[in-house]
Amino acid sequence: MRMTGSWHLYRTGERWRRPYRQLRASIETDQWVAVCFNAPVVETYREPDRRRHPGMGRLGPDLCDVHADLGQVVNLLLSYPDPDARLRDVLLDQRAMCGVGNVYRCEVLWATELSPWAHVGDLSHRDAVLVVNTAARQLRANLHHARRVTVDDVPGGLAVYGRNGQGCPRCHDTIEVRRVGEHARLLYWCPGCQVRLDPRLADDTREMDPHPAASKYLADLPWRRADAG
Repeated sequence: MRMTGSWHLYRTGERWRRPYRQLRASIETDQWVAVCFNAPVVETYREPDRRRHPGMGRLGPDLCDVHADLGQVVNLLLSYPDPDARLRDVLLDQRAMCGVGNVYRCEVLWATELSPWAHVGDLSHRDAVLVVNTAARQLRANLHHARRVTVDDVPGGLAVYGRNGQGCPRCHDTIEVRRVGEHARLLYWCPGCQVRLDPRLADDTREMDPHPAASKYLADLPWRRADAG
């Protein structure tokens, strides 16, 4: 896919939002058509040959599959080879889990209130379970719908993706966007409430003591109250 490729899902007979000349691949059923536009590289293979591909044979469980072993995905996160890798990048690593694309990584991070700058090695077991369960729930809820919805009460159905400069539906801070990673994909997040495990905040607290009001606010956060209990 790289930076230019994208998949669209249409009902059979529905008008495409991009011209036919940008088509690179399509998958059709009686009711749906999945169309890949502008992908610079498209590789196909027969099922008996799938493990010959250098990138295949090492894929993690498919979170869209209701029979996927989510416990295995949790263990893959907790034993990730590079503990300093950013969680935002690990979510796109198909060796850890399959199914999470750029939209869902933004939505999963927002739903779990985790910072995109968090290191995967800093995840607790509870955090890893929360990330995996949230990703699986969002993916499976949207399997049979052309329009992706992760939050019901936001126009467009998405909490942060594509909403740069708009208000966060949870804390009302301003959603930001930045290109990150090897392929410079767009990352959307809320700097106001996605602060869990953010190493940048840890650096700030070492440099200066927080204001007493800020200390009380942080101590009252639900996950900190739970940890204290």
